[in-house]
Amino acid sequence: MINNHQAQDTYLRTQVQTATPGELTTLLFNGCIKFMKQAIDAIKRKDYESKNIFIKKAVDIVDELTITLNHNYEISKQLEQLYSYIKDRLFLANLKGSSEYIDECILLMVELRDTWVQAIKSLQTQAKVSS
Repeated sequence: MINNHQAQDTYLRTQVQTATPGELTTLLFNGCIKFMKQAIDAIKRKDYESKNIFIKKAVDIVDELTITLNHNYEISKQLEQLYSYIKDRLFLANLKGSSEYIDECILLMVELRDTWVQAIKSLQTQAKVSS
């Protein structure tokens, strides 16, 4: 019998393997938000080891989002600066053990994710109209 954790891992692996590039970026945003929320929870529980792990995972995702930017577009420079800012705030949160910095990062990341999802939907709609 497969336990719940194995089933979740299998589902996530399948989701990543079958996702489009746009969907993969959405998964990265969602993962980053999830890890930041888990870091806040760890801070509340005074579990500093877990806080550090979750913040590191969020920073790793921000690094991945930065690496995958297409620098042929002007907005990539702005996103790169925003990602750098988010990383700086996460480092401060880790150093000071403060969830306030993480709350700010979550708000920024949710806004980025929601904008990204809207852009993908808009492109899909345009593709359907032009075909």
